[in-house]
Amino acid sequence: MNTRSGMWAALATLLVVHLAIAGAGLVAPYDPTEQHRLQALLPPSAQFPLGTDEYGRDQLSRLLHGGRISLAAGTLATAISLGAGLAAGAIAGYLGGWIDELLMRVTELFLALPWLYLLLGVRAFLPLSLSPGHAFLLIAGIIGFVGWARPARIVRGIVLSARQREYVEAARGFGASGFYLLRKHILPQTWGVLLVQATVLIPQYILAEVGLSFVGLGVEQPEPSWGNMLASVRQVALLSSCWWMLAPGALLALITLCYSRLGTFLESQLLSQPVSYNK
Repeated sequence: MNTRSGMWAALATLLVVHLAIAGAGLVAPYDPTEQHRLQALLPPSAQFPLGTDEYGRDQLSRLLHGGRISLAAGTLATAISLGAGLAAGAIAGYLGGWIDELLMRVTELFLALPWLYLLLGVRAFLPLSLSPGHAFLLIAGIIGFVGWARPARIVRGIVLSARQREYVEAARGFGASGFYLLRKHILPQTWGVLLVQATVLIPQYILAEVGLSFVGLGVEQPEPSWGNMLASVRQVALLSSCWWMLAPGALLALITLCYSRLGTFLESQLLSQPVSYNK
């Protein structure tokens, strides 16, 4: 499979998965918290396409509804990271001087810290008993806050280069403000790189949310998330006979692979195109 066809396959797969999860209320055959106690740990069947868990809850319904939290948390956290990174990188790269020095030292600190342990430490410090909505926003905010440093450094490098272009200097000579120069001439050159970064960060942040829920610091039962679904696998004595309970892990692997393929294609396109000057 060549790069372009692989990209389209990945994009189509991501579209189908996201649409199915977004329409979980219509697609899911059961309420995700509904228990069928006499039908616990059933293998996939016509009634339960992905089997049931230890409480007799339909795995397909929980997979779709839980995906809303995991995918939305990853997407929102990515938006927070890229937004904060764009702002910090633009300020550092355009203003330079002590502001640039200070912001870059802060980014180096964040990059040097083991982000997983930092994430766990910050989350553990906050209240554990939260409603699903508050837990979702808290997780997305923490993950996004931890991951802003790398996009900031990338944006800074682009801004440092772009601000020295002749057309930027000419616009500045005609009295253009710094905000106008950033908005019109400099920041548009970062969009492609940020899009590639998004394809990298979204699956990473989905995995971060799954990890938090897996260790009990995210969305709690009975509300489904892929993390607490995988955590329930630990309660099953004979995992080899209940393989269907690993469905969230399989879907995570598929999504990560698709985003990786999409990011590889976008990066190759970005590198193959000459820099466009927005005069």
